Amino acid sequence: ATLGAAASSHTHAATDIASGLLNDARLNTTIPRYADSTANFTGDLQVGGVSVGTKTIPQNSQSGNYTCVLTDSGKHIYHPVAAGAGHTFTIPANASVAYPVGTAITFVNMDATNNISIAITTDTMYLAGSGATGTRTLGTYGVATAIKVTSTLWIISGTDLT
Repeated sequence: ATLGAAASSHTHAATDIASGLLNDARLNTTIPRYADSTANFTGDLQVGGVSVGTKTIPQNSQSGNYTCVLTDSGKHIYHPVAAGAGHTFTIPANASVAYPVGTAITFVNMDATNNISIAITTDTMYLAGSGATGTRTLGTYGVATAIKVTSTLWIISGTDLT
């Protein structure tokens, strides 16, 4: 028999499906059923206490100097149209905000006339490609993502980023 024929010939009792379990006699096991067409998830989906992501990159709009916080992990920090000049977005040191390794923060500058600075405090941020360290400049209509790769190292890359 083909796999398709075997799969289509096996049925589950309605009570098994309603209970949230799929009992499979062929495997002699009960399989938890996670998919549910009526389930609605909002916010951060977690399985076993581990975040498994989101369908969007939530926005945190900032029109002035801003220091990122733990809840900015996985978000984009948005500098809106006509927000003004001279603004700095800062990634704090691991000693003050211990982002998990793998944290990504995206910066979006939609100000048509003003660049923004992306700084880091006592940790190190490398510019992808060149290896330069220190504060970066994100130009108008620029987008950049910083990723934490060790406890005190970040790497940043993007468009119109110097």
